Amino acid sequence: MSVVKKIKEFISKIGAIHNRIIDESEVQKVLIGNLLAGQIKQKGIVKDFSEIEFKVFSQWGDDGIIQYLIQNIDIPYKTFIEFGVESYIEANTRFLLLNDNWSGLIMDGSAEHMNSVRKSNIYWRYDLQVKDVFITKPNVNQLIASSGFDSDLGILHIDIDGNDYWIWKEIDISPIIVIVEYNSLFGFDNSWSTPYSDDFYRTKHHYSNICYGSSILSLCDLAEEKGYDFVGCNSAGNNAYFVRKDKTGDLNKHTAESGYRLSKFKEGRAKDGSLTYIRDKQRFEQMKGALVYNTRTNQTETL
Repeated sequence: MSVVKKIKEFISKIGAIHNRIIDESEVQKVLIGNLLAGQIKQKGIVKDFSEIEFKVFSQWGDDGIIQYLIQNIDIPYKTFIEFGVESYIEANTRFLLLNDNWSGLIMDGSAEHMNSVRKSNIYWRYDLQVKDVFITKPNVNQLIASSGFDSDLGILHIDIDGNDYWIWKEIDISPIIVIVEYNSLFGFDNSWSTPYSDDFYRTKHHYSNICYGSSILSLCDLAEEKGYDFVGCNSAGNNAYFVRKDKTGDLNKHTAESGYRLSKFKEGRAKDGSLTYIRDKQRFEQMKGALVYNTRTNQTETL
């Protein structure tokens, strides 16, 4: 056997061992998450999501919030769509896919990220559709329609770091649960979104990298227009949860102010692109001079 062939076989064996370790680790995570989900059932209706948050594959405590909602809402069709998932290793619907065997569609603008999902075991083991595409107002409804999921979609999760408000506004179906990323630095009493652009990129919009998305108030206004109740945010202060009014039932409802949570993560950047690690009110000061769109006055403003 040639040296080259031996090396290739060795690399192949290492790859197989690596994949087996990942699979076993994932199984353990799902088992622990399943136990935590069982504990949520015993709590009944809670006043604040912090009481039931836990993390398996979500970046923050959203796995727990989603389990709580699906346990307390009648959802006939176990389907989800999530935008902006990167490689789907850390995502809010992955536990839902693996633990509850829901069917889903994930989309991301990176072909490299989506191809990595297609090559993974979850792609053939579960009913998961994958599309590498940059979501815009002109294409979003067609993309959703092509998935085969209809207006009784269980969960829609929008996290695209910019046009989130505009994309939800454009979508013409009414999922039972809608999760939308919000920018807590805009506060709870400002109706702001970054202006729409098909090629919006947060770092290009403002060097600070933290002027993106929309305020919680803008999302609550839009939710009311679309027939949704605001039921809370994760404690990390970046995801807002809305439930269609015919499905809300006994869930605790919030105003923009009562449900708002301020984020603490320090992702602001200097003009040279380096992280500044600034915190609290300094983060808003760093955004000064950036453009935002007031969704109530329909005017562009300068921070």
